[in-house]
Amino acid sequence: MILMPMSLEDFDPTEASIAWKKLQSQGYRFRFATPNGQPARPDPRMMTGNGLGIWKPILNARADAVEACEEMMASEEFQNPIPYESIRPGEYRALLLHGGHAPGMRAYLESDTLQNVAVDFFARNAPVAAICHGVLLLARSIKPDGKSVLHGRKCTTLLKSQEMAAYRMTAAWLGTYYRTYPETTCQQEVMASLASESDFQSGPTPMLRDDEKRLNRGFVVRDGKLLTARWPGDAYRFSGALLEMLQES
Repeated sequence: MILMPMSLEDFDPTEASIAWKKLQSQGYRFRFATPNGQPARPDPRMMTGNGLGIWKPILNARADAVEACEEMMASEEFQNPIPYESIRPGEYRALLLHGGHAPGMRAYLESDTLQNVAVDFFARNAPVAAICHGVLLLARSIKPDGKSVLHGRKCTTLLKSQEMAAYRMTAAWLGTYYRTYPETTCQQEVMASLASESDFQSGPTPMLRDDEKRLNRGFVVRDGKLLTARWPGDAYRFSGALLEMLQES
């Protein structure tokens, strides 16, 4: 069974649901978890595009992701999550961490419980997959030696250039909506947790989103049983790579 902790609100629909749909179609079962055991809610702006102005066609979730997210939310397992505090890491085969950028993500990213769960998975060398801000949660997961679980690993995450571009495009009316932490960027904090800046892999310039027929548009970094990706545009490549990793385990 795959453990998928969720932000109670503002999770990115693409980054959560595309991987869920791919893996459950191959027979993998999921256990969802939220801070209070109540079903999670996606970022409504990403689901509808409302408030994105002229940038809606570029920034909001595509129809395939919205459909997958609605399917995921209608599932029995999604509607019956466990509280974070009830997670027993050893009961799960893999850990899957979604991303998202809106303010509601902070409780998920700052959860000591989830960070300890991540440390447990790394200690057992169990598969861990994280996309976008999900990698930031890993950066904040500190081992007993005082170092991040990402220390000594190669990875990627939402690029500073992507985060700042989305912010500049919408700041006039959305303020810091795209800046989860205005004092820094996802990439900067993740890089600070690594053993070397060279361990961060930016990949090719992200332009177009991938899909099942154009996986080459996506980018992922795999280091052993750690898999990371940057943004919703990597979701299909990320999902396929996670499936391959699980099939090897």
